[in-house]
Amino acid sequence: MFNPRYRRREPIDPDLAVPARRREAERPHLAVLAAVALGGGIGATARYGASVAWPTAPDGFPFTTLLVNVLGCALIGVLMAVLAEARSAHRLARPFLGTGVLGGFTTFSTWALELQTLVEHGQARAALVYLLVTLAAALAAVWAAAGATRRLIAWRRR
Repeated sequence: MFNPRYRRREPIDPDLAVPARRREAERPHLAVLAAVALGGGIGATARYGASVAWPTAPDGFPFTTLLVNVLGCALIGVLMAVLAEARSAHRLARPFLGTGVLGGFTTFSTWALELQTLVEHGQARAALVYLLVTLAAALAAVWAAAGATRRLIAWRRR
C-alpha cells in the first residue's frame, strides 16, 4: 500500500490484501469496546459496593481494597485458565470478563492513593506492609487460582 506521506511502499499484511478484510480490520471494534465498557461498569460498581459495605477509616489499614484486589486477581487467574482450556469461547468473553468486569473490579489506582494516604498520616511502616502484601498476595492469587483451575479442568476431563 502506498503512503504518500512517506513516499515509499510499506509492506502489506497478506490478510489485508483482500479489500473486504481490509475494511473489516479498519472498522472500529465497537463490540469489543462495548463489552469492555459494560463489564467495566459492572466491576467498578461491585468494587464501590465493597467499599461502601466495608469502609476504611481515613487513618485505618485499607483491608477492603486489599481483599478486592486479591480476589480480583484470583478470579483473573481462574478466567484465564478456563479460557485457555476452552475449546471455543466467545470472542467477547475475555474483553468483557477480564478487561471489563475484573479490570473494573480490581483497583490498583486506589491502592496507590491509599499508600500515599498512609504515608501522609505518618504510617510509613503500614504503607510498606500494604505495598508488599498486596503485590505478593495478588501474584500468589493469580498463580494459585490458575493452577488450581487447570488441575480441576484436567481432573474433570478424565
